[in-house]
Amino acid sequence: MIKLVNLVVRKDEYTHEEFVERWTGEHADLAKDLPGLKKYVTSLPASPERSEYDGIVELYFEDMEALKAAFSSEIGEAVNADAAEFIDMEQGPTEYVEETVQLDRS
Repeated sequence: MIKLVNLVVRKDEYTHEEFVERWTGEHADLAKDLPGLKKYVTSLPASPERSEYDGIVELYFEDMEALKAAFSSEIGEAVNADAAEFIDMEQGPTEYVEETVQLDRS
């Protein structure tokens, strides 16, 4: 399993609250339809005024080929175009990682 992790920074013209509404609402509904997506997690800072990021997104795919195919698809292009409207796409690091769970008591 491969995971894309992105620390997200909103565009300056959006308040944190406006960003959260768009990101976890309309944008999430669109992103959920990415082909091959296995798991989709968004996380918000508990104290946004003290954080340099507005959120963290984690997208899980079977492998890197599935991830690339998802973002090359029509839906993937729409997801990126939508994100570019309210996310500063030049800010916030992106990592592609293989997750190793050391403990899960959920």
